[in-house]
Formats: sequence, C-alpha cells, structure tokens
Amino acid sequence: MKISVVLPTLNEEKGVGKTIDSINKGFFKKKGWELEILIVDGNSKDKTREVAEKKGAKVIIEPRKGYGRAYKTGFAHATGDVIVTGDADATYPFDKVHEYIQYLIDHDLDFITTDRFANLKKGSMSLKHRFGNLVLSTTLRVLFWIKIRDSQSGMWIFKKKALDSVQPLERFDDGMPFSEEIKIEMFKAKNLRCEEIPSMLYSRAGEAKLQSFTDGWRNLKFLFKKRFTWTR
Repeated sequence: MKISVVLPTLNEEKGVGKTIDSINKGFFKKKGWELEILIVDGNSKDKTREVAEKKGAKVIIEPRKGYGRAYKTGFAHATGDVIVTGDADATYPFDKVHEYIQYLIDHDLDFITTDRFANLKKGSMSLKHRFGNLVLSTTLRVLFWIKIRDSQSGMWIFKKKALDSVQPLERFDDGMPFSEEIKIEMFKAKNLRCEEIPSMLYSRAGEAKLQSFTDGWRNLKFLFKKRFTWTR
C-alpha cells in the first residue's frame, strides 16, 4: 500500500522540516507502506522548498493562490492508495498519523477527519479561533445534518478512490472553505463510510497565515451558499 502525504506550504521553513520528521517512518517500513510526501508550494520566498527536498519530499509549485487550490493540485498529483493531509507548520500530529491510517484500515473506512478539540495543547488556538470554529461547526451540523465537532480541521485520512464518489475536484472551492466542503461531500456520499476521530493540535512553528475574520466570514457564507445550491 502506498501513502501520499499532501502538505500545502507558503513560507513554512520553520515548520515543514519538523512536520516531515515527525512521521513515524519506521512504522511505515515495518508495515510495508510506501511513503510519498508531496509539498504543494505557493511560491514561498523563504527556504521552505529547500528544507522539504532535503527531507525527501517532492515539491510541486502552484502559483495560483488558495488553500483549496493547493489541495486540488496535490490530490491530482498524489499516487497513493491513501491520502493524508495537514498543515506544514508542525501543529498537526503527524507523529500519530500511522495510527490514524491503521484505524482507517481496521474499521474499513473511506474518510476520516480529525477533531483537534479533543486535545488542544497550550497556545495552539486562541479564544477567537475557538469561538469562530464553534460557530462554523454548529452551522455545518444544522445545515447538513452531519455530526462533526471540528469543521475546520485540516487533517484528513482517506482512500484516494473516495474522490470518485464526490463532485469533481475542480468544482471545490479554491480557498479556505475547501476544508468544510470536502467533509460535506464525503459525509453526504451514500456509499462512503466516514468518521471523525479524536486528535490534537500543537502550537505552530512560524507565522500564522489565517486571516481570522475574513476567512471565517467567507467560510460562513460558503456554508449557506453550498446548502441552498447543492445538488447530488
């Protein structure tokens, strides 16, 4: 089995190396899992690409802006049977990702999203971001009847073939709403088995890129637009 880890980056030289190093490659080798690490870089001005390449990652430059755009490009290039995502700022528990992959296999799931609120580490998320996430997650649950506690989590583990059961990649949003949209599409697909599992969030390495109010407002508007224009 082959695993593709897809990481969008923009000036993440302080975190990308730590993120890659935290993957338990010994477990992968023991299980016979082939590991592919794809960095989808938004034309970083620091040493992000150099650090990633030294760690064995393949770098894809995506000049078009957007969180969702990076993932759409990364998924199209991924050759693994299972895809794992997360930020390259050392906040997500890539040291646990082998356990999440094994959980996906053992429970015959197609898509897993992670709940960061199960174990937030000190300094990992501000009160403002917690409140914004609560509003967005509650809105998603009410509008789509999906039982998700953390609608904005960026760590997902899923079988690549699950993408065949949702809308075409190019129809997904290019920006931050991609995170909630992929959860909606996966959980509402009748033939996919999906689950949210407890996870954690560490404090970030490097400068934050999230624009709290702007991104939060766009995500909220997107949920309503998606709900009232959405067709299967």
